[in-house]
Amino acid sequence: MSKYNGFTIIETMVGLAIMLSLLSIGVPSLNNFIVYTRVDNEISTLHRLILITRNSALSNNTGVTLCPLNSQGKCKNLWHQELSVFTDINNNKVYEPALDEQLLAQKGAIKAGDKLQYGKTRVGLTYAPTGHLLGWGQNATFSYCPKYHNDKNRGIVVRNSGRAYVSAANKASGKNVRRTGVKIKCF
Repeated sequence: MSKYNGFTIIETMVGLAIMLSLLSIGVPSLNNFIVYTRVDNEISTLHRLILITRNSALSNNTGVTLCPLNSQGKCKNLWHQELSVFTDINNNKVYEPALDEQLLAQKGAIKAGDKLQYGKTRVGLTYAPTGHLLGWGQNATFSYCPKYHNDKNRGIVVRNSGRAYVSAANKASGKNVRRTGVKIKCF
């Protein structure tokens, strides 16, 4: 009398069907979790960079700028690229090592396809030695918008006082909004 160990084809098919059903439920949830985590990490890193910019202006008693630099060291409206924080002695939004301006911190580019904007046309964020924004019209919102996931947009609102506030989820809609209730979006 021979006894076979193993599964029948029907048992294997049922097990496979159950596994595929669980995967079809779990994979979209995992993708949403991954996108949410990526956005949250980018916003946290950017918020820390803003705090470094402000605190450096206060401690160094000079203007400090946060911006994306082009190859000539000028701030440009390319917020999806690498961001740099540097002492900006003459407040011209140009990194000039020849004037003893110091590079204080950097943050890598965001994921290709995602968007990061600071207002519509802002090229840089400069703090005065007082910790306030230097110059008129620099207050705006950093908006981070992951590609194909507009429901996960997040932002950081920067006030003239120099304070930066991370957006919070609206209790009713679950979407991130500014303190005024306006949804975070990219243009």
